[in-house]
Amino acid sequence: NGGFASVRYDMSALKVNESGVISIRLKGDGKNYQFRVKNRDQNEYSYIAEFPTNGDWQEIQIKLNEMYPSFRGRKLNRPNFSHDQIEEITFLIGNKRNEKFQLLINKIELK
Repeated sequence: NGGFASVRYDMSALKVNESGVISIRLKGDGKNYQFRVKNRDQNEYSYIAEFPTNGDWQEIQIKLNEMYPSFRGRKLNRPNFSHDQIEEITFLIGNKRNEKFQLLINKIELK
């Protein structure tokens, strides 16, 4: 059965450009993770980008307008991210396995 783990950060509204890029310097453990954003923290759904890790320090580039909307693991029939703010970010691993994982975050930048 397994499950998932997530770390969420709520913040006051951060102004963004929908064509912006989020750059994340991180070190993973070779597993795949998700980066999620919400334009309003009360929304039930998130916008998602998935990324692999390789065990070394990496710079991950995520285009906001390529993040797709999802709710409880299902992709929604809605447009990709097209908003001017972010109120929540989340890192998630959800590979349906009970196992150890490690994801170190050095910095997150909006470009």
